[in-house]
Amino acid sequence: MSGVRPRQGNEPFMAAPASSPSGTGPVVVQPLKRRHCAECRGGPLPLLVVEDGTPRCLDCADLGHLVFLPRGDTALTRRSREESALSAVVVRFNRRRGRYERQGVLVEEAALARAEQRCLADAEARRRRRVRDARRRAAEDLRFTDAFATEIRRLFPGCPADRAQAIAAHASVRGSGRVGRSAAGRALTEGAVTSAVVASVRHLDTPYDQLLMSGVPRHEARRRIAAMVQTVLRGWRAEGVGREAG
Repeated sequence: MSGVRPRQGNEPFMAAPASSPSGTGPVVVQPLKRRHCAECRGGPLPLLVVEDGTPRCLDCADLGHLVFLPRGDTALTRRSREESALSAVVVRFNRRRGRYERQGVLVEEAALARAEQRCLADAEARRRRRVRDARRRAAEDLRFTDAFATEIRRLFPGCPADRAQAIAAHASVRGSGRVGRSAAGRALTEGAVTSAVVASVRHLDTPYDQLLMSGVPRHEARRRIAAMVQTVLRGWRAEGVGREAG
């Protein structure tokens, strides 16, 4: 912060800034070495202010009523400083990097309490919004699953209703990357719907999984059960044709 580049490993205590370069109030130092207040002789000091090249404790620097807020919560820090009539930036010297680095801020205790209430209010608002969004997505997913199941039944009238619903539910899980969540699946194209049905038949109505478990390569396993899959699909399609003919 000070712009001073001291010899590696030394804390440039005399060069520590008395105020922030950005004009946002005084700067308080977390010293690396034991320091005592030049005015009241108190110490060693966990925090100090450099005035005229000498250390002052927070009480002697009229900052003793402030409380320390560590860095890490950007929103809380910003709001605490907004609420506080007086605040200070806390820095510590990094020997390896040869510079002062920000550690947090000092703010009025009442200001910190008000800032925490504002953040809690925002957190509650975000929580309520997440709940609303989750409910909306759940309703959208339910409508999409029902539409997917209806399309399965249209293309494969002989597919049992509960099986069509299960296929649709599996294929359309949000974030799954399955065919139901693809662009074609969301558009309920015949190819995407058929692919979901084929996948279900392959796993549930044929020995496909057993073949894979026995070490048969995937493409070879699919070749072996292809006729079984087509038999099931023809049956589910033919049942609808028979009803129409009747």
